[in-house]
Amino acid sequence: MELSRSAAWSALVFHKQEVDKKTIRDMFACESDRFVRFSVKWKEMLLDYSKNRITSRTMELLLELAHSAGVDEKRQQMFQGEPINFTEKRSVLHTALRRPSGYVLDVDGLNIADEIADVLLQMKNFCEEIISGKWKGYTGKSITDVVNIGIGGSDLGPYMVTEALKPFAHGGLEVHFVSNIDGSHIRETLKRLDPQTTLFIIASKTFTTQETLTNALTAREWFLAQAVEEEYIKKHFAAVSTNQEKVVEFGIDDANMFRFWDWVGGRYSLWSSIGLSIALYLGFNRFEELLAGAHAMDEHFLNEPFSQNMPVILALLGIWYRNFFDAASHAVIPYDQYLHRFPAYLQQLDMESNGKRVDENGHTVNHATGPVIWGEPGTNAQHAFFQLLHQGPDLIPADFIVPLKSQNPSGEHHDMLLANCFAQTEALMKGKTEQEVRAELSDAGYDEADMHKLLKHKVFSGNRPTNTILVQELNPFMLGSLIAMYEHKVFVQGVIWRINSFDQWGVELGKQLARTILPEIQSEEAITAHDASTNALINMARTFREENIRKASAQLSFF
Repeated sequence: MELSRSAAWSALVFHKQEVDKKTIRDMFACESDRFVRFSVKWKEMLLDYSKNRITSRTMELLLELAHSAGVDEKRQQMFQGEPINFTEKRSVLHTALRRPSGYVLDVDGLNIADEIADVLLQMKNFCEEIISGKWKGYTGKSITDVVNIGIGGSDLGPYMVTEALKPFAHGGLEVHFVSNIDGSHIRETLKRLDPQTTLFIIASKTFTTQETLTNALTAREWFLAQAVEEEYIKKHFAAVSTNQEKVVEFGIDDANMFRFWDWVGGRYSLWSSIGLSIALYLGFNRFEELLAGAHAMDEHFLNEPFSQNMPVILALLGIWYRNFFDAASHAVIPYDQYLHRFPAYLQQLDMESNGKRVDENGHTVNHATGPVIWGEPGTNAQHAFFQLLHQGPDLIPADFIVPLKSQNPSGEHHDMLLANCFAQTEALMKGKTEQEVRAELSDAGYDEADMHKLLKHKVFSGNRPTNTILVQELNPFMLGSLIAMYEHKVFVQGVIWRINSFDQWGVELGKQLARTILPEIQSEEAITAHDASTNALINMARTFREENIRKASAQLSFF
């Protein structure tokens, strides 16, 4: 049966008509216990979802939807290592990467816990060598800078975490991240570095990813321009990969290759050896705290009833707005500058996971799936796109994330930050009625004519839903919990939508075509094999390239 024809879905369609009769503002006015009923506290985190267009009946029906969709069963299958990534016939076991040692979990006849423990020990020893200064570069100097070269999950996760946890870094190393195939990214990074004291981590599962390998080869060329001897590559390059042959061919010592597995998706990989740059920057003990925080959220997700389960609640609210209110996007607003890359990280996590239009049976879905995820840190976001949130025609649900403790207390800064965060969620919920605007303008001395001109422009409809996620402190443990919470939210939504959240075939087509177009841009022949637009673009690029080569040759001839 199609999801949209299920009894649970139909009940929600009917129920929405009842919810539409009241605003969130009305609900607060007549429900004194609303915050208590619609909030969950777990450890040092609070989820306040009371400012949503929901009643107790809404949540009952959404919870029924989750149970009827088999979220309970799929959750067990994921944690037990069953191949729920059905298009690639793979297990989905990023949760195993953060379990404490001592458990047994067989995948294809191997206890993966032992393999994970071996890699963690290898990472720990490597980090201790680098951080302590025992590891020396080719001139006998210690490493001062680490450059992580990856793309997608091999970049977004480690970059986001190292930015978020800057206050917890040991201070002995700087980390840099290169992902874009645009040569400006790698070149601007290299300008600031010394080959004698730089370590490169090449993060690529297959060691064939075009963007990553191109940047890695540029880094190798830059290094050898000064170091000269290829043997020195072993002192300055490490790899996170499964392709030992390619790693060794590049010149990297296989002892400095850190393994991970096909049951770790790229966007879930920061918990694996892809997190090596995190461990180097923070110290391995802090990396373990990050893992521990994620594992604690795993236990919460696995064991708490759905009605008190943070990932499940967030998932169901997202479905409520995406499918029953046609909300095409969802904003994430961290009121913490250290989380400035968190919305970008969640973009990949959510949109690559649930941006699907085919269900588990190969049928085109007849309901919306993943929304557009976007956002920026508050309060800067307030002066950028909050106009759209408040008075735009579209309903855009939003998550507000804020720590109660500042890592950099300074006067009233943090109190002002909190005040703005709380004020924005209240303003989005309450809005401002025409009557309130009229009274405000009257008090300001406006006459009737001017008041009439301004009135509609200053009305806020309100009734805009938000979740507020409070954490006492953004530390490694809490960040791990926060990331895992969103991972499980995405998983629950994928189960309900009956799609595979763990493949990403949509990434491949552009890559395939790029491999065809690259030699055409470098060709001397006019290109006619594509559509008229693509042919024209390739030929313009090719002509420009040829003209630049001719100009350069002419200048050399002149001298």
